[in-house]
Amino acid sequence: MAYMLLIVEPTEQRAERNQAEGEAAYASMVAFGTDLKARGLLAASESLASQKEAVRVQRRDGRTRLIDGPFAEAKEMIGGFFLLNCATREEAVAIAEACPAAQWCTVEVRKLAPCYA
Repeated sequence: MAYMLLIVEPTEQRAERNQAEGEAAYASMVAFGTDLKARGLLAASESLASQKEAVRVQRRDGRTRLIDGPFAEAKEMIGGFFLLNCATREEAVAIAEACPAAQWCTVEVRKLAPCYA
C-alpha cells in the first residue's frame, strides 16, 4: 500500500532558523530518506519551497482565479513529503514517528486512494 508522509510546518519556521540550523535539519531529512530508500520503502521524496513562491489555482463557473502566495490565512504549510510503499498503516505510522521532522513539525500520514473512496 502507498502512504504519504506530509511534513506540515509553521509557515515562518524556516525564516526563524539560522543557516547552520537549516542545513542540519535538511541533512537529517536527507539521511532519513536515504535510509528509507535503502530499505526499499521510499518511492519519492521532495522538499517544497516556501509558500511565498506558490500560487493557488481555482476554476469556478468557467473562470480561473490565481492567488499568489504567501497566503495570509495559512498558519501552516506542506514543507515536503515522503511517498512510501508500506505493508500496513502501522508501518507507515512507525516510519513517521522516526522521521526527524516530527521533532519540529507535524508529520501527517495519509493513505493514497481514489478521491471517491
